[in-house]
Amino acid sequence: MQLLERNSYFKLIAPLKKVTFNNLFARSVIEHCVSGKIYVDDNKKPETFYVIHPYGMSLLFGNWNNKDFNDSFRDYALNLNKTRERHEWMQAFPHDWNAVLNELFKDCIIKSSDNIENKEYGMIELNTRINFQFNKDKYLKNRKNKTSTDYTIFQTDKQVFGEMKGTVVPSHFWDSADDFCKNGVGFSLFYGNKLISTAYSAYIHDHKLELGIETVEEFRGKGFAQSACRALIDFCIENDYEPIWSCRIENTGSYNLALKLGFEPCKEIPYYRLSK
Repeated sequence: MQLLERNSYFKLIAPLKKVTFNNLFARSVIEHCVSGKIYVDDNKKPETFYVIHPYGMSLLFGNWNNKDFNDSFRDYALNLNKTRERHEWMQAFPHDWNAVLNELFKDCIIKSSDNIENKEYGMIELNTRINFQFNKDKYLKNRKNKTSTDYTIFQTDKQVFGEMKGTVVPSHFWDSADDFCKNGVGFSLFYGNKLISTAYSAYIHDHKLELGIETVEEFRGKGFAQSACRALIDFCIENDYEPIWSCRIENTGSYNLALKLGFEPCKEIPYYRLSK
């Protein structure tokens, strides 16, 4: 595995177009929309690629029949050299990669439902990632006008960009507040004067906008996330963007919220949680 220089990221543009599931996060790295890292088998003529978004999502694609790269990647994925301090969530393309990964990791793969001790280090946790398709008619049919006066929704500005705290917040997907306000969009919900939820563009490419959503923990399950997301989806409809939603099937909160917003599951992909 070789770390690819940023001025060579363009070499991945054509290969990425062959990937048939949602890969906007990888595209954001490749097109210098956000910081990240890319490892390849050969800097001059790369055929195998590993793209890492700063949030921790990653994409392995290209030539799967590359023993030297695969052996090196195995050590990296299992973090045998302790070079990583965080987990990475990986998808692989094409499907042939999954057989290769099963062979590479053999006894190191566990299912997300497995409950075994010491599974953090030297193990790969297998999850499932779901891609959704937006059904505009279903969304509009279930669309409800605001009836509560307890909250207000404003377009997310620089100040709110930094104030929103949590795991899936805009600052994890954009390099700066200035960049977000210039190239992204979001809507934040306030309950009284308290910032409760923010729905925002995690990535925007062409006419596709992938939604991110974060809600303060004590206010979850009360419909606030749904209201914030509806504001962003309405923006997408008005401005000719296709709303994009993806999540782990194990993330029942995100999965069920997608269904309420008119999204329909369309593709399941193996999703590997790499050791830290």
